[in-house]
Amino acid sequence: MRPEVRFLSDELIERIVSEGRELICKLGVEIHNDTAVSLLADHGARVDRGRVFFTDDIIDKSLAAVPSSFKLYDSRGNEAVDLSGMNVNFTPGSAAINFLDFETDSIRKPTTKDYVRYAKLMCSMNHIASQSTAMIAMDVSEQIQDSYRLYLSLMFCDKPVVTGAFSAEAFEIMKDLQVAVRGTREELAAKPLAIFSCCPTSPIKWSYVTSQNVLDCAKYSIPVEYISMPLSGFMAPVTLVGSLVQHTAETLSGLAITQLANPGAPVLYGGSPAVFDVRYETTPMGAIGTMMMDCAYNEIGKHLGMPTQAYIGLSDAKLLDAQAGLETSMGATLAALAGINNISGPGMLDFESLLSLEKLVLDNEICGMCKRMVRGVEPREDFPALPRFDELLKEQHLLISDHTRKYLREEVYFPGNSIDRANRSRWQEEGSKTLKARAHEEVETALNDWAGVSLSSEVKSELTDLMRAEAKKHGMDELPEIDHE
Repeated sequence: MRPEVRFLSDELIERIVSEGRELICKLGVEIHNDTAVSLLADHGARVDRGRVFFTDDIIDKSLAAVPSSFKLYDSRGNEAVDLSGMNVNFTPGSAAINFLDFETDSIRKPTTKDYVRYAKLMCSMNHIASQSTAMIAMDVSEQIQDSYRLYLSLMFCDKPVVTGAFSAEAFEIMKDLQVAVRGTREELAAKPLAIFSCCPTSPIKWSYVTSQNVLDCAKYSIPVEYISMPLSGFMAPVTLVGSLVQHTAETLSGLAITQLANPGAPVLYGGSPAVFDVRYETTPMGAIGTMMMDCAYNEIGKHLGMPTQAYIGLSDAKLLDAQAGLETSMGATLAALAGINNISGPGMLDFESLLSLEKLVLDNEICGMCKRMVRGVEPREDFPALPRFDELLKEQHLLISDHTRKYLREEVYFPGNSIDRANRSRWQEEGSKTLKARAHEEVETALNDWAGVSLSSEVKSELTDLMRAEAKKHGMDELPEIDHE
């Protein structure tokens, strides 16, 4: 039996959805995109003084058209992520503007070298199914930072990518990079390589950039995850239910734009809400209220028939410390039990602004533990029990029994070397290494063992030519030097 956790009753879900629908029908949505406004108006929405008033018919058509699941495929075209049912997949958090340097134990701005190390490391993170454009390399022009991080991800790791753009103009090159890997636009639609995060603005608003990203992704059948971010007690009602109503309204409005533009386009019912800590004026991702909202809107998304996503399983700590482990593991555990299909968070600290490679290694172990947990408990030739215990009494152990050898690795999760399970004397003999030191050794081992990616030299050249041309458009004659070894 798969263990599960729920926060909402069916009756409460239905009431939240009903209230969210009423908000966008009676209060309307502020949309700063003429194409999106015209699209909605053509389907019966009323437009008045910059607000678009949805109809029940628009919402119902959108919900009827949306797929209940989809899959992501790696650079080789192999299935990598199944976003359906209660399947749980992990991906790192996104767009960190800072990097935690192991050597200096300081926080600094990320560079191309840092990003390449991250992408190579992701190849060996066996419990994290997809990579994300996890940080922003600050040694290139701001105008190409979105496309450049996608370029580096594709060049150094075969896993599919969760990404996004902070400008409407960046979409074209980011789409072209994906088409270069797949070969054709049709192949990209058939085997999606990336998910785009698209964020409405609270309360109940879509900027030109994010709504244009939604339209562009729909045109090419590139999957979208809607990232509604109500802040409880600040830019949303202080109650979790009130914030969930707002999250529902903002997400349904984005869904309608996608499905009216291209019925059946793949989407994730996602988000990144947070309770607002008025004491510090911060948005804690490691707060229990934030985690509860994530799990709860996941239930709403599943009720509406969509796969789900959440930014959860990360920490607001500034260093790799006990708080980092506490918040990350609690969030990841709840998310896995709730059946969130794409869990975004591993590697992240400091309110989703700081990436640590050592934390990514440790979080990979948390992900592995969670995936073992949701497989649950089931009998494996355990009945009748008498023969097994007869053998135990006779041999005085079952270390090498056929049953142990057959089921050992299925039943017992064995973490990597970053997790200490040695007795004290052995731990001391091996250098009394700290958690951070062990994790860093794992990072270096993975980078030394990096075997490259499957892309042909022709595809790599095409990706680099596209990126160089984009850089020149924005005043960069050369891209930063990259170590391909």
